[in-house]
Amino acid sequence: MIKSIDEYLVLLKKELGGSDLAIIQDALSDSEEHLRIALDNVTAANSGASESEALQPIIEKYGSPAEVAAAFMEIEARTPAGFARPAQQQRRSFMSRFFGVVADPRAWGAFLYMLFSLATGIIYFTWAVTGMSLSAGLLVLIVGLPVMGLFLLSVRGIAFVEGRIVEALLGVRMPRRSLFSDQNLGLWGRFKSLISEKRTWMALTYMLLQLPIGIIYFTVAVILIAVSLGFIAQPVLQLVFNLPMAQLDDIGYYTPGVLMPVVVVGGILLFIVTMHLAKSIGRMHGALAKAMLVTG
Repeated sequence: MIKSIDEYLVLLKKELGGSDLAIIQDALSDSEEHLRIALDNVTAANSGASESEALQPIIEKYGSPAEVAAAFMEIEARTPAGFARPAQQQRRSFMSRFFGVVADPRAWGAFLYMLFSLATGIIYFTWAVTGMSLSAGLLVLIVGLPVMGLFLLSVRGIAFVEGRIVEALLGVRMPRRSLFSDQNLGLWGRFKSLISEKRTWMALTYMLLQLPIGIIYFTVAVILIAVSLGFIAQPVLQLVFNLPMAQLDDIGYYTPGVLMPVVVVGGILLFIVTMHLAKSIGRMHGALAKAMLVTG
């Protein structure tokens, strides 16, 4: 017999062992919220009942840890993450894999993320630095703790939003619901939870890192795509608009006609390599986001 919600959550986590950490976090958060709200309602109606007695009919109605774990895995199988798609059964040739990246939604999603990462990095970094500075400066006053608490709550919220962006564009499974916060803890208890939990500071560190990472992603994406498209469009730019391939000290350097096909083919190959690079970066950043923003 399960005697407490904490014991139920431990058993549920054990049943989900080996699953994606984001699935475990969603399952634990959803189950804890349901059980605590139901337990509060039962104990309010029958104040003499102990937690273990009141919990049994709630679990019978909600489901055992094994049943809930199976239900979550069944739902997960029907809802893939973002641009993720099932692996193809047939082994494709090298040429098919190399050129097929142009039609891979994961590559395009990762490329879009690289472009957006500069804007999100600026927003995250600015908010993190401003919040930390304001909170530290106000700690000597009575309003310091509430300001810090609100700032840390916003960090949690931004981490959740970033997770949704990562899942949508990179196809990496991230939490689909915010973390549950027990209202019975009170303001001070919830503040201590924010301060003491590792995930709060990991999310804050992620926000600070996103600016330099975003600068690198954006610069690499823009330079490579601009050069590749410039090579591909060189015949039109040179023959129609009379624009040189390069210009130094007011001297224009034009591509010889015999080399024009080579430049175009080189641009196409560079574009394909850029998409492969974007896909690899998306895979690596997805792993980084999962490691820093997800707790199972």
